[in-house]
Amino acid sequence: MSVMMGMVIEVDPTRFEQVAKDNKELLDSIAERAKQAGAIRHQFFGGDGGVLVADEWPDEASFLGFYEAAGPDIGTLMGQAGVTAQPTPRFWHPLETSDTF
Repeated sequence: MSVMMGMVIEVDPTRFEQVAKDNKELLDSIAERAKQAGAIRHQFFGGDGGVLVADEWPDEASFLGFYEAAGPDIGTLMGQAGVTAQPTPRFWHPLETSDTF
């Protein structure tokens, strides 16, 4: 069963979004490498003075391998956006409950 990875980045969402637009080719290449590494879903959400990275991966190891390999490119974008604190990925595993849909 897949896992959800969430990572909060302490950064101005508007600035982050502009850096993403200004670096579309690099961002798209990172996304393509994530897909090749097994990423199922990926999206950024902005709000409350930060950005949430929300991903679905087959397992934690797949994400961690991708993140290590893509780290320099991801770091470049984060630096341009003004990120100063290293974000920490957190993983969640599905729970079997009757209200799942």
